[in-house]
Amino acid sequence: MNCSCKYSLGIRRTQMVVGQRKFLLAVWFGLLVLLAGVARAQDLAPGRESESRLRAGAAAVDITPTEFPLNMPGGFRANMAERAHDPFFARALVLDDGVTTLAMAVVDSLGVAPEVLEEAKQSASQQTGIATDRMLICSTHTHSGPPSNATDGPAPAVAYRKVLIQGLAEAIVQAHGALQPASVGAASHPLPDEVFNRRWYLKPGKMPLNPFGKLDQVKMNPPRSPGVLDRPAGPTDPDITIISVQDARRRPLALFANYSLHYVGAVPRGQLSADYFGEFARLMPTRLRGGGNFVAMMSNGTSGDINNIPFTVTRPPREPFEQIRIVARKAADTAWFAHRKIEAHRADVPLGMLQREVFLKYRRPDAEDLAAARKVLAVEDADAVAQLPRLAQNYARQTVRAAERQEDGLTVKLQALRIGDLAVCGIPFETFVQIGLELKDSSPFSQTMVIGLANGRYGYLPTPEQHRLGGYETWLGTNRVQEDASVILVDHLTEMLHELHGQSPAE
Repeated sequence: MNCSCKYSLGIRRTQMVVGQRKFLLAVWFGLLVLLAGVARAQDLAPGRESESRLRAGAAAVDITPTEFPLNMPGGFRANMAERAHDPFFARALVLDDGVTTLAMAVVDSLGVAPEVLEEAKQSASQQTGIATDRMLICSTHTHSGPPSNATDGPAPAVAYRKVLIQGLAEAIVQAHGALQPASVGAASHPLPDEVFNRRWYLKPGKMPLNPFGKLDQVKMNPPRSPGVLDRPAGPTDPDITIISVQDARRRPLALFANYSLHYVGAVPRGQLSADYFGEFARLMPTRLRGGGNFVAMMSNGTSGDINNIPFTVTRPPREPFEQIRIVARKAADTAWFAHRKIEAHRADVPLGMLQREVFLKYRRPDAEDLAAARKVLAVEDADAVAQLPRLAQNYARQTVRAAERQEDGLTVKLQALRIGDLAVCGIPFETFVQIGLELKDSSPFSQTMVIGLANGRYGYLPTPEQHRLGGYETWLGTNRVQEDASVILVDHLTEMLHELHGQSPAE
């Protein structure tokens, strides 16, 4: 073979080898592209992204009392119940983004004491590993609920304290055990026709003496008469805000709602009821077509001066529990409308939670007020007692107790949570609506929910402006802490919200 043939053959062999290598590289590249495409398709499949992002679990534990009689606290005298009209629950939602795990729980109760909640949190923490400062537990504030804090006294009340603690802990434990890939969304929708400010200016000469023998500028729950009423002393917050959670198949998993409305009441005499909060939770699975594992819960917002009485309108008579059903149905419908506003549930939402302990000073009576209280308590003749202003001796006793307190004040827990671009604030008071509106206005988040009676119940929290007007919620005994407490707490929560959002309040 001559040189030119050998040279040509060598070229052809070289070209064949190069071609084979190119072919193999093309095959490998194609396989890589195919695998990447499959992986991308899986990532985009419903719920797939959740496997390495958000997980959620929810649970409801029945805590309906079974031992009676039980006193229903919330009034100035005993109000005994012989049975439960409807069930009571501890409901919990647990969220986990792989870095932070937090729990939000709602319990059907007038207001659980912080030490009881702490006991439940410790139990849940030991079983789940969730830190107690990553747990928010709030009370609904039903006024037809059982006592929750009894350590002595009637056996049914003492026994129920244990039921409550175990039920709260178990709800969080079960929710944690049910964690699964999930996505979350939030929205709000107004329901203005069921919230009314209950503090009113009255027409001249219509204001009665308060228990201290003085005249306030406004009255809580005045007579519904055009000859008496002038104008309400504050605003309302009409919005129902919801946190909606879906599972990996986009099915409803949980809904956490918030409405700034006190209890509704008017339940059958001698019967316990979870009020509209419980009825709302019963209705929501139908509204969202949730399955058997779906859990809905309604928390109390900033409703310290808000109730369900339309003072300038006369309603037709209602049978017991009827008004609760009406409000719950409207609230469930409104939550459904809010749910429709959510453009997309997301799994790539960051979670965050901050807790601060804030010291607040106790209010003290001055020497004149203390002397007046002791003079009222010295009245013993029944006819003379009847001539005193209404509740005079009740508040005289509270005035003396306030003067005799050994402690300078109390420490309360504030919490701020982040769920993506939603913020949640927890305040352990019956909080005035203006405080919630102020926090919503100053929040750097697009949606903000403010929960009252969170992590305890320390009485009413009016603003300094409302303190100057007087009225039931501001009286010494009803209100226990310094008159600028709301300013202090709003400042702290505003800082916490901005810290969660990643910017300073000045920005």
